[in-house]
Amino acid sequence: MFVFAVPWILLLLPLPLLTWFLLPTIKTAQNQALHAPFLRYMKELMADHAFSLRAYARHYSLAALLWICLVVAAAGPQWLGKPMDIARSGRNIMLAVDISGSMQLTDMTLNGQELSRFNAVQLIAKQFIQKRKGDRIGLILFGSKAYLQTPLTFDRDTVINRLEDSSVGLAGQLTALGDGIALAVKHLKDLPENNRVLIVLTDGVSNSGQFSPLDAATLAQNYHIKIYSIGFGADQLLVPGALGLRNVNPSADLDETTLQLMATKTGGQYFRAKSMASLDQIYNQINQLEPIAQDRVNYRPETALYPWPLAVAFFIAFALLLRRTWPPLKEWCKTFFIKGAR
Repeated sequence: MFVFAVPWILLLLPLPLLTWFLLPTIKTAQNQALHAPFLRYMKELMADHAFSLRAYARHYSLAALLWICLVVAAAGPQWLGKPMDIARSGRNIMLAVDISGSMQLTDMTLNGQELSRFNAVQLIAKQFIQKRKGDRIGLILFGSKAYLQTPLTFDRDTVINRLEDSSVGLAGQLTALGDGIALAVKHLKDLPENNRVLIVLTDGVSNSGQFSPLDAATLAQNYHIKIYSIGFGADQLLVPGALGLRNVNPSADLDETTLQLMATKTGGQYFRAKSMASLDQIYNQINQLEPIAQDRVNYRPETALYPWPLAVAFFIAFALLLRRTWPPLKEWCKTFFIKGAR
């Protein structure tokens, strides 16, 4: 469907005609105060290239087309696509993911192949993000420092791409869990209440940053931000030793007590994920705890078309200028170079 964003501007189309008929004719004074010695020469050049009646009509036709293109461009022509229904729940979900050095540990398996913890998170979190149609999703990564990787957006593909582009150790080897939560609070606190959700995933204990996890959780509580915390990592791993393989707990440093207190303080829940399957189940549980609303918003994609008439107007203006100035300019150049050669 073709529409104009500001259709009333089209009322300006007859303005040149109204100006032509309504404004009084300008009378040229007979006595000129400024004497131009080259004026007679220019008049002679112009007389040699005077417009014929047909050229005169063509000139004003181009001028009229130029005005029409400018007015049409100013009216904002646009093409509206087919209406689309978009589920819109209004939730604002921030994902805070640990990318400290311990996330490089390969204690996850997929189809018999070993994966690092972070690679496992990338695969499972990608599925979670894809399911949250209608929600705004953001991404925070934290190691020794915390930083915003993707602001809250409806563009889920962008969030997925930024998560896939991330790597362990990008923000340092330590774990600034409190700073990650505080940064999430900063970006969620001004949004509507009851729609602020923070999902935190870590595999260790907070040992860096300016904020302690519980102080940051108190900030989240004050702004009614619900925290779902996930402790991630296997509890058994076979490693080579002096007497052969031995069984160790790679998640011995996981601070589950703090993660539980954070979730309880803000009205959320704590989950323990020991494998990719359990992590997937946890994200599915969060989907059920924070269901996607069935309300739908009608949306029609808009494509701006004003550059096209604007480009036509530009080329017409250039053609009129060139047509008006080229004959005398050409003669002047010939005269100038002939005199110079002599």
